[in-house]
Amino acid sequence: MPKFFVEKNQIDNDYVNICGDDAHHISRSLRMAVGEHITVSDKSEFEYECVLEKFLESSVSAKIINKYPLSSEPDIRVHLYQALPKGEKLDFIIQKSVECGVYDITPFESERCVVKVKSDAESRKGDRRNKISLEAAKQCGRGIIPVVNPTLSFEQMITNASKSDLTLFCYEGKDTEPLGVVLRNIENRSALKDISIIIGSEGGFSSTEAELAKSSGFTLVGLGKRILRAETAAIMSLSCLVYEFELS
Repeated sequence: MPKFFVEKNQIDNDYVNICGDDAHHISRSLRMAVGEHITVSDKSEFEYECVLEKFLESSVSAKIINKYPLSSEPDIRVHLYQALPKGEKLDFIIQKSVECGVYDITPFESERCVVKVKSDAESRKGDRRNKISLEAAKQCGRGIIPVVNPTLSFEQMITNASKSDLTLFCYEGKDTEPLGVVLRNIENRSALKDISIIIGSEGGFSSTEAELAKSSGFTLVGLGKRILRAETAAIMSLSCLVYEFELS
């Protein structure tokens, strides 16, 4: 069943008004008709099963026939901080991390990033990245659309990530604990609301960056005996969180 996201003000009693690109997609691309069913999410609380009732020039009206609390969202908000990788790897990371249940994604510049931020292109890239997140959220049945935030400096990332209840700094150097051990030994799990996980670029992190992360209270974690690609590290670490908090 096709899924669409709307703002709460588009829901009026028993009806949902779908407009813009989504209305065009329903009527022109999917060629749906009156009587067919869709799923709608208000991006915060509920999902609605709806039946299409009216097609207008620039909007589609659907009647709500069932309403459910969001059930596809993790209990813990996971914030992914990803050092800028080369090429289109970030697009892949966004898509797969949305499927893994991430709450939001924040790119950042680290010392060993080959890619550097170009302010004149940042807005355009941000729009494209958030569109990738939207399409992935629709495909995998998310209840929210994870936001891809603007790119930060390493220092800004440290400040933002430190606000979480637990911050995991993935590092291939010394003085790390295996990620699985850290997750199994979490105390007072019921109070854990936010986890930040930090992934490096192709060159990883410098020892100076690792020391700054450690001094900021981050937990340095290892991802096994092998060196992983940046995109693999992101998906593997998020998959470990899914296993620990959703599948165990």
